[in-house]
Amino acid sequence: MKTESRCLRMIKKKMVRVLTVAGLLACLASGCASGGSSVGKEAAADEIKKGGFTVAASCHDPQILREGDTYYMFGSHMVGAKCQDLRKWNYFANGVDAANTLFDNLLTEPYAAFDFVGKNTDNGYSVWASNVIYNETMKKYVMYFCTTSSYVKSTLCFATADNIEGPYTYVDTILYSGYGKSNISETNLYDVLGKNADISRYLEYGGYNNKEWPNCIDPAIFTDADGRMWMNYGSWSGGIFLLEIDPTTGYPIYPVDDKDADPYYGYRLIGGGHHSAEGPYIQYDAENGYYYLFVSYGDLQSDGGYQIRQFRSEKPTGPYVDVAGNTLEDQDDHFNYGLKMMGNYTFPSLNYTYMAPGGQSTFQDDDGKYYITYHQRFDDGTEYHEPRVHQMYTNEDGWFVAAPFATMGETLSEKGYKKSDVSGTFYVVNHGTDISSKIREAEAYTFADGKVTGGKKSGTYEVKEGTDYITITLDGVVYKGVLMEMTDEAENPVFCFSAAGDNEETLWGVQYIKKE
Repeated sequence: MKTESRCLRMIKKKMVRVLTVAGLLACLASGCASGGSSVGKEAAADEIKKGGFTVAASCHDPQILREGDTYYMFGSHMVGAKCQDLRKWNYFANGVDAANTLFDNLLTEPYAAFDFVGKNTDNGYSVWASNVIYNETMKKYVMYFCTTSSYVKSTLCFATADNIEGPYTYVDTILYSGYGKSNISETNLYDVLGKNADISRYLEYGGYNNKEWPNCIDPAIFTDADGRMWMNYGSWSGGIFLLEIDPTTGYPIYPVDDKDADPYYGYRLIGGGHHSAEGPYIQYDAENGYYYLFVSYGDLQSDGGYQIRQFRSEKPTGPYVDVAGNTLEDQDDHFNYGLKMMGNYTFPSLNYTYMAPGGQSTFQDDDGKYYITYHQRFDDGTEYHEPRVHQMYTNEDGWFVAAPFATMGETLSEKGYKKSDVSGTFYVVNHGTDISSKIREAEAYTFADGKVTGGKKSGTYEVKEGTDYITITLDGVVYKGVLMEMTDEAENPVFCFSAAGDNEETLWGVQYIKKE
């Protein structure tokens, strides 16, 4: 029954993009399907405008929620910003400083959130990855965040506020990592598990076994199909974990009686062995019934190969699989697991190269559109970063693909496309599956009459007529994607596709259109 209902939901979702046979016949009868592309005339290479844009803010590990007509962004280092267009952000909080009004008691005596972790290597305090929700039961805004002082000595905390902009009042520390036998009494493990609990499984040679257990950072909250609240978290170390949250208190429900979960850390979703996977964020799609897990691989520096991957599951507790149906565990070749949505890339119209996208989160807006936001570095010799927001769509197989450019309010075509609409030169970026500093440059391909030629690979393409679905086959690899019209960051009108491959690669294709 569950599989049947999921199929029905996916069919319903696809139908909103599909013209009925009667409607299509009526369109043909009225002459609306004249020869040539309905998108517009292709621009010549020398007509492509180069440029870019800035969002006027910097926010690491961004998360967005909406209240009324305003979008709010929270992230690491006590940053808060807001806007109304998902592009130009204005700070209302910035910096780990007692003068920052985002908190009212975090950086005052007794510094309770830092009791265990202490100060960082810069002799300051680290406050990372703030995730804010409105808890309907508590009637409070609740912020989950982490404090840390090393690659594994970290805590998860939460704070509450009556207003979305704060001030937030630190409530408690709920989860610890990076302890050893000598200082485990400084944590809450015995409070949760009992004073006589055997905690040897968390230790190795008297220290914390971080290859098996999580680094307690990067929390994010979601609600499942049954209204239960969950927190996913983790970075490298033992992988990505999940705990249920009690909506009446904001505290975790520690699964002490669940044999399928650790009684303190909860459910392991993916990863382990201190391989890169961090910044987890789970998005539930009520229309197809899947839970989508987005994570970052690689190192966050501009040349560190940072990138965004995707898995999905039928249940919040997993298993989470990639396009090939595989689950990531403690694998040395973890780069082969998870759909790579984006990495380092550039297009002919960009006057810079995008590097190391990651620290992502997602949200569904009031109109049903899905977005992914993340911090973005550049190939400019610095570690400066800005948040970006791209719209996401589900392909024919129900995998999310991201638009190639930052959102400007675009909407998918209601009438869909036909094969002849996809014709001419498309600049294609294949994001690959590598974790490296390699820059994926766009390669010019010719699309004509269902054939793809002119590049290093060749193949075919099909458009599901009357929809925005496209299937591209290159050298035997099948990529299923979505067609979209939008404006790029140099203000060129563009006709694009974003397609997910059965080899965990993503293709972005861009055709530049003449301005009318």
